[in-house]
Amino acid sequence: MNVLFRLLLMALAYCLPLVPLMAQEEDTSAWYEADTIATGPRAGAEGINRRTPRETVRNFMRLTEAGKYDSAADFLNLADLPREERTERGPDLARQLGLVIDRQLWLDWKSLSARPDAMLETSTANHPQAGQPRRDIGLKLVELDGQAYEIRLGRYKSEGADPVWLFTPQTVENVPILYQAYGPRVFEAYIPAPLKRRVGGLRIWEWVALPVLLGLLLGLGFLINRGIRWLGRKSQRQVLRQAAEKARIPLALVATAIAAQFLLQLGVSFSGPATNIVRPFLIIVIVSGLGLTALKVIDAILDRVTLRVIGEIDDTRSLDERELYTSIYALRRIVVLVMVTVATIVVLARLNLFESLGMTLLASAGVVTVLLGIAGQAVLGNIMASLQIALAKPVRIGDSVMFEGHWAYVESIYYTFLRLRTWDERRIIVPVKHFVSQPFENWSVKDARVMKTIILFLDHRADVAMLRDVFIEIAKQDDGVVDHDTLAANVTEHTAQGQEISFFAMSPDPSTGWSTAMRLREALLEHVREHHPDWWPRERVDAESESAAVAAVAHDGKAAARS
Repeated sequence: MNVLFRLLLMALAYCLPLVPLMAQEEDTSAWYEADTIATGPRAGAEGINRRTPRETVRNFMRLTEAGKYDSAADFLNLADLPREERTERGPDLARQLGLVIDRQLWLDWKSLSARPDAMLETSTANHPQAGQPRRDIGLKLVELDGQAYEIRLGRYKSEGADPVWLFTPQTVENVPILYQAYGPRVFEAYIPAPLKRRVGGLRIWEWVALPVLLGLLLGLGFLINRGIRWLGRKSQRQVLRQAAEKARIPLALVATAIAAQFLLQLGVSFSGPATNIVRPFLIIVIVSGLGLTALKVIDAILDRVTLRVIGEIDDTRSLDERELYTSIYALRRIVVLVMVTVATIVVLARLNLFESLGMTLLASAGVVTVLLGIAGQAVLGNIMASLQIALAKPVRIGDSVMFEGHWAYVESIYYTFLRLRTWDERRIIVPVKHFVSQPFENWSVKDARVMKTIILFLDHRADVAMLRDVFIEIAKQDDGVVDHDTLAANVTEHTAQGQEISFFAMSPDPSTGWSTAMRLREALLEHVREHHPDWWPRERVDAESESAAVAAVAHDGKAAARS
């Protein structure tokens, strides 16, 4: 037992000196080792606070706005510069970086950590780096000429000094390129100093320039819109005129947004808040405008093809024509889905949102899924039902259907609803999900033929065989009757008052069948009226019952007289 105790004491004595070394090795993962000259403040510098990312950015911007570029250079890691150039180039690089940040960043101070280790609190978000110290933080990622440039902070520690947060050497190397792209423009040198003061996050001249620029762009868009309309009307082709008429507004928006982009790149450089609102807005306008333009042109082409190849769509058209029309609408829906997907990807890529939103979306995927499932259940359900109709084709555009007591044609199938045209030219709008979830009769699912039934109620004395021959003769002479071998007439019901006779005739389509049934009914009634008026139904009374009723009335009369 004593021997075991001694061995434990010896092991403990051997491991204790290693604990500080292990802690030191673990701590070094929270910073980068750096040269003292590259990270240390200049001689005589006071009040240089660089302990946290928030303090570094705040103090750097305060010093550059005050014109103290020598002190601001102490926030740059100049390790990649030759030592003899650091004193000379450091202040100029600090000035340029301060202007780039002012023009490109809309600083969210809450997102900048106030901790020396920049650790993300575990309670703030389900971030994969929560609870772990960080040694670098990205502030802004911009793309120029196909190359990515980043403004980034890093945590550095030199021998015998505490860790500090500085702008990384890569950021310092990118400063001249970023300054050339986003720095002040030539015209700003002529702006009076009082107009350069900040009011509400923007300079005074920017509050004046933004409305003026907006007015100029609106005027340019109006002129482009009018010009496209004029060119469309001058075109000899109907499809070009229709495409120009439909696409003129999206094209005007695209041209206006592109002009604004060139203006911002060549002549105007706004502050960070305005830049971070205007540039994404212009990108969204350009992408969505191009998508709408393409969609309008495709619509014009499809409409022209439809009118030329198919014409007016109804159930008189062949099955292949109705299938083609439905496929055209399905193609349009697929094009819209592809365009929306591509536009979303382009916007996210152009705005560099994949990196910033990726982890957030992954972390909150469950919440987003639940919210979308609840809020967009109806819309998503209708879209899926619309795609189901487009693929399975239980109903086609032009089909004749009986839906909830309405006989109508399927006139259009959109993403979220169907438009039905009734025989009397009314329009019924039905959500797609509701339509596919309810039973309906598709009279054109195989072909457009429909068996029409004409019912007459006549007296018992009516000769059914004679009426059958008359009906067949009349029906064979009517152009709205096909398949003459299917003509028939039968007694379908019999009561004390008379008999119900049903006449059956096949028509090529429901619309023709409706008018044909009216003509056949009128012809049969005319035949009965002219040749056999005695066949009309009569009201019959039982003689015994009538005698009993008369006797009862007489008895009641005598009783009343006695009283």
